[in-house]
Amino acid sequence: FFQAEDGIRYSVASRGLGDVYKRQGYEDMSLDEIKNFRQLGYKTAGHPEYGHAKGIETTTGPLGQGLANAVGMALSEKLLSERFGNDLINHRTFVMAGDGDLMEGISQEAISLAGHLKLNKLILLFDSNNISIDGPVSKTDSTNQAKRFEASDWNVKEINGHDTNEIFQAIKTSYSSNKPTMILCKTIIGYGSPNKQGTASVHGSPLGNDEYDLTRKELGIKYGKFQIPSDILKMWREVGVKGKEKKKNWNDNLKKTSTNARKELIDQHEKLIHPDVFLKLDELKLNLKEKPQNIATRKASEICLNSINDSTQITLGGSADLTGSNNTFVKSMHKITKTDFKGNYIHWGVREHCMAAAMNGIALHGFLIPYGGTFLVFSDYCRPSVSYTHLTLPTIYSV
Repeated sequence: FFQAEDGIRYSVASRGLGDVYKRQGYEDMSLDEIKNFRQLGYKTAGHPEYGHAKGIETTTGPLGQGLANAVGMALSEKLLSERFGNDLINHRTFVMAGDGDLMEGISQEAISLAGHLKLNKLILLFDSNNISIDGPVSKTDSTNQAKRFEASDWNVKEINGHDTNEIFQAIKTSYSSNKPTMILCKTIIGYGSPNKQGTASVHGSPLGNDEYDLTRKELGIKYGKFQIPSDILKMWREVGVKGKEKKKNWNDNLKKTSTNARKELIDQHEKLIHPDVFLKLDELKLNLKEKPQNIATRKASEICLNSINDSTQITLGGSADLTGSNNTFVKSMHKITKTDFKGNYIHWGVREHCMAAAMNGIALHGFLIPYGGTFLVFSDYCRPSVSYTHLTLPTIYSV
């Protein structure tokens, strides 16, 4: 697994892994790509871009985006599980974040919303190494992150991030929580490097040949470069077998589903819009052509949204605390609350940053097409997320 500093994990496997590659790898992610990490002309960027290679789940870019994307994905799971049943939609959303992600303001919007909605299948692994590019985090921040998440109604666990047993146990116990979980993993950046671990110099720079050799010696690494140890290879293959069985079980459950529900799920997954949507929009245009109306743009938007939402279940509407001003909620919609996920409209609160980034997560998750509303001047708050909407298809209405 490779991990952007701030985003959701993306997995790769090389051609050198033989049958493992065939089961779980990605054809466009070769061993040569991995050997040329962060080099011009290769797909293994430090901050991966969605669509540039298979297996990259989202473009995170600015710190904190991945965390808010994950909130959108976890919200999607909750809504779709309510709609199609737990036998078909029942996954968990994992996100990895570092100290920098949690400094960004968008992180507070994201975690407060997730805690409020009790998105209990969202699990955050916080790599707490207390180092940023400029040096120790203590230069700029004194936040007690554990208490911060607890205050936002998260389940919090603190572990040794270098102990795999503690990591697995913390993840396992989080499954029974009725809240989202933050696992604070205390780590040492550059662990094992005798001269650079725990320092900012190892944050984004190669160790260098001498320090590389010293680190291998310190950690007792005796296998060659890009060689996969047998125990890790065995575990990887076991995951592949487990995944194959789970896929078969899921397909069996899909076959048992009613014809209408199965068709709706597949159509939503493929983002197929019901023909009635286009027929009603054509009818609406003809009516407006015959009887023009002198109305505000927000009212025109409401009329269009009413026509669309009356004919499809694929849309998910919302507004950043301006529902009555930008007319994003229409009569056929039902509002989502922390105790009711049957609806298709969400009150994002005064959280423009989170709204836009979570909408990207919803669009990337699949099955739903989100739209949200705010005032034009407030849309500047959404700019980092809006820069990625050409990849993910959400729509932000500004009035």
